[in-house]
Amino acid sequence: MSLLSPAADPSALRDYAHDWAVVDVETSGLVARRDRVLSVAVVTLGPDGEQTDEFSTLLDPGCDPGPVHVHGLTAERLRGAPDFGRVAARIGAMVRDRVLVAHNAQFDYDFLAHEFARAGARLPVARRLCTLALNRRVDPPTEDLRLGTLAAHYGVRQERAHDALDDARVLAGVLRGSLREAARLELPLPFVPCPPRQDPQFAPRTPKTPCAYRNPGRAEPGGPLVQGMKIALTGETRTPRAELERRANEAGLNVMTSVSRHTSALVTNDSSSASGKARRARAEGVPVLDEATFVRLLADVRPGTLHERGRSAEAVIPSPAGPAEPRDPAPSRPAGQATAPVRETPAGRPEPAPSGPARPARRVAPDLPLSGRRVLVLGGTHPEAVAARRRITELGGAAAINLSASVTDVVLLEGGARDRRMKRITALAYPTHDAAWLDAPVVAPLSGPGGGPAAPLVLPRGGVVDLPQPSGPACGVPWTVTASWAQRTPCEIDVVAFVVDEDEQVCFDEDFVFYGAPENPGGTVRLHSDGPTEQTIGVGLAALPHSARKVVVAAALDGSAVFGDVGAIHISSGPGTSAAPLVQATLDAATTERTLILAELYRRGPLWRLRTVGQGYDEGLDALARRYGVDVAD
Repeated sequence: MSLLSPAADPSALRDYAHDWAVVDVETSGLVARRDRVLSVAVVTLGPDGEQTDEFSTLLDPGCDPGPVHVHGLTAERLRGAPDFGRVAARIGAMVRDRVLVAHNAQFDYDFLAHEFARAGARLPVARRLCTLALNRRVDPPTEDLRLGTLAAHYGVRQERAHDALDDARVLAGVLRGSLREAARLELPLPFVPCPPRQDPQFAPRTPKTPCAYRNPGRAEPGGPLVQGMKIALTGETRTPRAELERRANEAGLNVMTSVSRHTSALVTNDSSSASGKARRARAEGVPVLDEATFVRLLADVRPGTLHERGRSAEAVIPSPAGPAEPRDPAPSRPAGQATAPVRETPAGRPEPAPSGPARPARRVAPDLPLSGRRVLVLGGTHPEAVAARRRITELGGAAAINLSASVTDVVLLEGGARDRRMKRITALAYPTHDAAWLDAPVVAPLSGPGGGPAAPLVLPRGGVVDLPQPSGPACGVPWTVTASWAQRTPCEIDVVAFVVDEDEQVCFDEDFVFYGAPENPGGTVRLHSDGPTEQTIGVGLAALPHSARKVVVAAALDGSAVFGDVGAIHISSGPGTSAAPLVQATLDAATTERTLILAELYRRGPLWRLRTVGQGYDEGLDALARRYGVDVAD
């Protein structure tokens, strides 16, 4: 089946014509640095979309095959299959000089890259394309973006789900359909350079066991140490530093790598030290203990208070009807949802939501003028565009920041008619309106589903929603927060996450997840990047330790750029990477800020909640990291 339709103009598709290597892997687990590939398939396509070759094989991983109920590959069935090293050359020849394509491409790429490394070779791929990221740009009117759903939408026959070769063939058809739709909308393709950001030098270290006790506060002069106290060490010690840290951890203390106002004590043999930790301790009034005193107090550490155990994994909601893909089984929509504004403390930090029962759901009334519509705003100054998008939300609509198949209307502010996208908008006959239309919009009935049959809940800045509490296999599905921005944004944006305790401080530096360290030690928080203008933070809520009270998702700009140059950041959130998002928001009030808190996932009794924040800071990422207790070198 060709990429070209009978009515297609070949010259219009030249930006979408490449040599492709469509791949699919079945694996023994979800962690590429630990688990193994059980089967692999590669289908190659020419620039015209016609298939040129295919290859598939089972593999003997030399380990337990993992979730047999998902992939059906038992140890007996894999016995006698080649190991990866025997087929690495064949696979390398097929992907070399081609764009690697996969559904959730970072997953497949990372597994192949690790297998090639184990075989003493390098995966010869210069860039990859994720069909999930591509279809987020296209935004087809489908219930979700799972492979089977997209196959049905693009008219591709699927015979054996989770069979690597059939999945690769199906994905080749999905790629053809996605490229045709991207060409129709003139959307740039979200290529990602390889190797990915998970460079081996940033491989997570052995997880530190989180402290089981709450921080009781600062050490009293002459008083005992209490389990849960946050202890930092600096300078030379007579006892090896690793030994002191081991003894402190075994006693129930929380050894930190940085000093903040929440630090209970700093241990140093040089009270006049000029180290960063010592300077911060003096500035914050943190008590200082010498090594001998600290060792003596370690012999009699008093009992502390355990972290409260959440019951989020105990509550049960019905599982979704129908089969679910193993990487993204989707729980049903929340039974209860709440929205509430964020209150700001004098320091500008979002204040935790007040205690008490959640408010009942606030849903968009179906009779609001823009209910079910997605409106793209073009032109105007930054404040004018912000005001227009806020008005769209008030009228029940969703504010779009990019042209996609789900856009229903376009609002033209001053200069909007000169936007490069207007030629395509005019050719596709999208309804266009001037700014006055938002005062009292008159709309024609939607001819299609208008963004999909299950449109996400639109939250304003500061909105709050309870997250569903899955049971069974869905408990292991990460909750995702995806941030996206204008597809031709000139500056680079990094999405990061901080896993923090009740003091809003990381327990250790590795709980800062970013470009250079895209996974925390426990593997509970991961950064996924499968496009230059979107990044996703995945959080295994059920697996987070009880000391983790909140996951803060933020965005930061490199260099001198500010968010006023970028414009709006769109966030969507839901279970897994290909399930339909349950929540979306457009955050665009930032102007001079260089870092922006996008959202927070936080515990509230037995529940997890998501809050959209939109709080910006003029400081850079290093200062924001220090704010959350990360030890950043000066």
